[in-house]
Amino acid sequence: SCSTAFHTNRTVYYTAMVKTQPPKPNKATSRRTKSSDVEQVLLDAANALLVEHGPAGLTVRAVATEAGVAPMGVYNRFDGKHGLLEALYVQGFNELRDRVNSASGPTAHARLRAAADAYRAFALDSPQHYRLMFEHVTEVDPSDEAVEQAYESFGALVALVQACQDADQLAGTNEVSVAQQIWSAIHGAVSLELVGISFTEDPAQTYSDMVDALLVGLAPMR
Repeated sequence: SCSTAFHTNRTVYYTAMVKTQPPKPNKATSRRTKSSDVEQVLLDAANALLVEHGPAGLTVRAVATEAGVAPMGVYNRFDGKHGLLEALYVQGFNELRDRVNSASGPTAHARLRAAADAYRAFALDSPQHYRLMFEHVTEVDPSDEAVEQAYESFGALVALVQACQDADQLAGTNEVSVAQQIWSAIHGAVSLELVGISFTEDPAQTYSDMVDALLVGLAPMR
């Protein structure tokens, strides 16, 4: 009948249309990233999760989902969670080193003083990175190469101390020992501030006063 023919033709028409329509993009596929950019995208995703959730939020699945990359991509490029943690550990120390190196001032002493402020600023700007670098070392379990890169940030402080000693602005001849004393003091102060342990109204001023007192104590005897 005409009605049957109509329905039959309509079915054939729609079947043909479905076959000729381009496939709808798969959301997961459309979010996939070019291979050359995957490593950076994964690092960016890991950074975002670290800032929001801390080290506990850094799982392979969470990072892959945040990056829009298949979980296998994390294993291919970082050998899993451990590699991601180590990459963030190195990244944090590299930034700390760069901040210390960028400290400026008219004298070696002024640059060292500015570096102390840069150290605190880094910790306050990136508290989760700071905690990963110093409180989660066992979990990170950095390789010898990563530890060497981390030591470069301490080396930047040693260089500043040595410049002060050469200019007779700090006492002593062992620059490593003096740098360790300075780092121990500022790290302790910053760590307390990060967990909210402060008994003064102005933590920034307290930190500044502590650094000034420390450098006075390390000054040459006149």
